[in-house]
Amino acid sequence: MSYVYEKPVISKRFRGFLPVVIDVETAGFNAQTDALLEIAAITLRMGERGTLHIAEKISCHVRPFEGANLDEAALAFNKIDPYHPFRMAVHESEALQRVFDPVRKAVRETNCSRAILVGHNPFFDLGFLKAAVERTRITENPFHSFSTFDTATLGGLVYGQTVLSRAVRAAGLEWDEAQAHSALYDAERTAQLFCTIVNKIGLPQPLEFD
Repeated sequence: MSYVYEKPVISKRFRGFLPVVIDVETAGFNAQTDALLEIAAITLRMGERGTLHIAEKISCHVRPFEGANLDEAALAFNKIDPYHPFRMAVHESEALQRVFDPVRKAVRETNCSRAILVGHNPFFDLGFLKAAVERTRITENPFHSFSTFDTATLGGLVYGQTVLSRAVRAAGLEWDEAQAHSALYDAERTAQLFCTIVNKIGLPQPLEFD
């Protein structure tokens, strides 16, 4: 008896969705009124044995939109000066295109139907992403409009930790508090945590129905 090995593909792992990690840094908690200041995206790829790995990293500093609220407590927490000249910040529309273009390409190349946002408490990141899309009137948002993967939930399930830094450490990964609260650093650690959990669980087993 001979067996044919079928190479795992990411389009079949998550029901046709491509997981893309997103992290944002903002000037408050209200996606409609508070400024989006940083956005980072990390695409994922699947290895020969079905394991997930980081593929591409994209990040942008974003200029506050006209009339945006800048909460002083939020800025003190993330230590961002929105108008610092060395930020090289771009308009929201350009930032979204820099993120969306490689995500759309990855969705096409993996034969997925669309991207699904992976985040730590992702309702926050998705809310700011959708608000920026509405303000800039971008018509081709590659992300699912409401479904997400939440590493806070997954971290609590697998490691008993819901705080990102604690879940990352519980997974045996490094965490540098000095670099935390930048969109790219937090997105990288969220991506590593998500990949570690998915790889720990392994590929789903086929179900048999009577």
